[in-house]
This record gives sequence, C-alpha cells and structure tokens, in this order.
Amino acid sequence: MKFTRYAGVAAGALMIAAAGQALARDQIKIVGSSTVFPYTQAVSEEFSNKTGKPAPVVESTGTGGGFKVFCGGVGEDHADITGASRAIKESEVKLCADNGVTDISEALIGYDGLSIALSRANDADWDLTKEQLFKALAAELPDGNGAFVANPNKKWSDIDPSLPDIAIVVFGPPPTSGTRDAFVELVMHEGCADLPGMADLKKADGDKWNEVCSRMRQDGPFIEAGENDNLIVQRLEADANALGIFGYSFLYENSDKLKGIKVAGVEPSFDTIAEGSYPVSRPLFFYVKNAHRGVIPGLKEFIEEYMSEDALGLDGYLAERGLTPLSDAKRKEVQDAVLSAKKLGS
Repeated sequence: MKFTRYAGVAAGALMIAAAGQALARDQIKIVGSSTVFPYTQAVSEEFSNKTGKPAPVVESTGTGGGFKVFCGGVGEDHADITGASRAIKESEVKLCADNGVTDISEALIGYDGLSIALSRANDADWDLTKEQLFKALAAELPDGNGAFVANPNKKWSDIDPSLPDIAIVVFGPPPTSGTRDAFVELVMHEGCADLPGMADLKKADGDKWNEVCSRMRQDGPFIEAGENDNLIVQRLEADANALGIFGYSFLYENSDKLKGIKVAGVEPSFDTIAEGSYPVSRPLFFYVKNAHRGVIPGLKEFIEEYMSEDALGLDGYLAERGLTPLSDAKRKEVQDAVLSAKKLGS
C-alpha cells in the first residue's frame, strides 16, 4: 500500500498523522458497540451503493472494546470511527490523548427506544416493570433454590394479581433482529438481574447468567413475528389482548391504531426516550478521528452519508431499522457539529 509523507518528516505513521497525514488505505475501519453495529452497517452499505467505493470494515467489539481500539493511536493501523451505546468516559478521553488522539468529533445519532404496544381497543391501564416482562417472556425462571424451571406463567395475572387476567401473548422480533438484541439487553437482562440468586450466578458463571437472562420462551406466549412490523400491527388489531414489541418510530407511525404501554410508570414518546426517562431507551453515538478526515479515502463521504436526512431523518432508513430519531432541532445541531469536525469538548 502506498502512502504520502511530508518532506522532512522521518517518523512513522503516528507522526505523519499528527502532521495531518495518514496512510491511504482502501477501506474505512470502524469498531465499537454491537448495538450501533447494525446502523453503521446499514450506512456502510448505502455509502458503497451510492459512491461505488468499498464498504467500510465494521467490527463489533462492544463499546468499551471499541474505545480501546479507537484510542490506540492515529495512522494506518488504527480505527477511524467507533460506535458507542454510551458517551465516552473521561478515562477514555485520557487514553486517547495519551496516544495522540486529541481531535475527536462526537455524533449523537439517535436513541435506542423500544416500545411495547397493543391495540387501542384494549382499555386496560397497562403499566409493566422490567421484572414483570422478564417473568412473562423468559424461557426459564429461577426456582429460588439455585435451579431453573420452565416458565410456568400463562396469564399476566399469574405474575402479579394486579395485572390483567388474560393470556400472555406477545409478538416480537426474531433473533436476527437488532430490535431483539436491544430488547434482550435493555429489558430481559435488567428484569432478570434482581431475581433471587441471579447476582450470585452472574459472579460465579457469567455465561450461564447471560444464557438464562437472554433466552426467550418458545412454548407459545412469545411469538416471533418476523422482520415485517406491519404484520405485528395486523395481529394486534386482530387480538386486542396481544402485545407487540418494535421500535418507537413504528408505534408513532401507527398511533391511530396502537398505544404504548407504560414501563415503570413512563409512556414511550420522543420526549421521554430522548430525555432518558423512558426505561427502555439509551443514546447511541459514534466518534470520528478528525486527523483521518481528508486522508482516509471515502471517510468524508461516509460521514456525510451517516449525517444525512436519508439516514437520520424521521423517515430515514435507520428509523426503519429501529433507531429513534433525534428531534429536528437536535439533529440539525449534531449534523452541523459533525460535518464541521467540531472537536469534542469545544
């Protein structure tokens, strides 16, 4: 691979990049959050289709692992972008700075907001906790003696007498869906965490804890409805007692037919998701290494695609994949900051 150095600079790639240069390589390198991964992958495909350039290499390393890689340095051997399901920590900013990564832009791309909804024909006042949702949808529940039993709950009232005395019927996404991954992480894991014995199990055997807290039941109450959310809407309209799980943007588009269920007393809405009061939500980010802009081929165009209305808008292709978009004003603020390479903290 060929690269360009400034005359008189006899250092390696790190010093070259510090002088505003980096090795020209064929593909953008992206690491980070598994939750942000499908959104970044979607943008990568769109970018490649539109420009004819190679799609970026996108690696799912987890948020913390992504920052470790991203903050490793500047130059050809280091990632250009990292995705994150939380904001960068001060310790990670320091790690970056210690390795010469001092000019970073932060892009808040939207929110991971999932809704649990049902037909407006259902007049019950639904308000569920994450623990109740776990007890409704988990394949197994702890028996209190260190073992697990097949989920015995058939009705919502089996979980709590205050809940409706109707059968548990929930339509949701398949394992291949990013929405399913987010629901497992934001609802199932948190709903499982405080059950008797689960804290001890997590310390003793994290893999077993993850298996038990992640696995959805397959005995009837939870029904995988495929990737087409329109089918879930049709099924909720046909059965006023059934619940459905999908991204909030889809509930918003069908608010004439469906209503959202409160989780821990909070209804899903753009405002409650954006402010973080709705319990099944969190902000999603990516961070870009500004020293690589204008040097790594296609990076500028990729960032422009990620920040485009086609991607981030209310009707954008990322909303179709479950991302809860930013408000118009906030989105414009983020777009302007990222496209102008505004430095983190400035």
